[in-house]
Amino acid sequence: MAIWNLGSINIDHVYRMARLPAPGETVNAASLSHGLGGKGANQSAAAARAGATVRHVGAMGAGDDWVIERLAAAGIDCTHVARLAGHAIGHALILVDDAGENAIVVHPGANRALSADAVGAALARIGPADTLLIQNETNLQVQAAAEGRAAGARVIYSAAPFEVEPLRAVMPHVSILALNEPEAAALEQALGAPPPVPAMLVTRGARGAEYRDLLAGTVTHQPAFPVRAVDSTGAGDCFAGWFAAALDAGNDVPQAMRRAAAAAAIQVTRPGAGDAMPDRAEVEAFLSRHP
Repeated sequence: MAIWNLGSINIDHVYRMARLPAPGETVNAASLSHGLGGKGANQSAAAARAGATVRHVGAMGAGDDWVIERLAAAGIDCTHVARLAGHAIGHALILVDDAGENAIVVHPGANRALSADAVGAALARIGPADTLLIQNETNLQVQAAAEGRAAGARVIYSAAPFEVEPLRAVMPHVSILALNEPEAAALEQALGAPPPVPAMLVTRGARGAEYRDLLAGTVTHQPAFPVRAVDSTGAGDCFAGWFAAALDAGNDVPQAMRRAAAAAAIQVTRPGAGDAMPDRAEVEAFLSRHP
């Protein structure tokens, strides 16, 4: 069993400030830091620290070696991360206020320059015991989802950044569609009906998450663990990566939801995204304190 992730790789530029600016307003930042980010890298880091075998499929520029070194240090197989000369690594400008809320602007860079041949070669080894993660921050999402599903793999698609048309294209190949609550509402409004996928994983911030089995017509609710958040950046990616890893390890949906919620609760108490993902020992200790 393994988790394959066609995923973005970014450098996060994080600006911390008392409050987020209103439109047209300039606000001074109290600090600036740089870290590992991108929804793909975040999910790979979360799943790897949960104990899963993770193989990342992606691209970055020819420089910034510390990024791929940090991915490898998290336990991620980076064999299929292409280094593309002439392309900047993806990056995000992240504004974080004192309440832990954020606003984010992303430039995709090399994440949108993957070749079809490279993705096809990487996924040639995926099989029915595996899971494929995809997010809307790379190109070739439909190709990867179709190849993963044809191989019998579970395909989990994080529909963020949210765009209806790319989502329409990939949905025929998706096993589990992962969205936050506003995205789920926007999608249902756009479609006029529940999406044509077997299941949805919907994160709801401080109200937890729910797993909607659209085939059985059942909903599994998972409350959020109460913690004092300092940075919500990457919380949804933490949840998705840990959820995928738990399913990969043989946990059922309620168990996977609980473990993912615990991981996300730990992650939001720390600054950063990919670098803030907790490991399995931390999550086990947290759950032992929250029976």
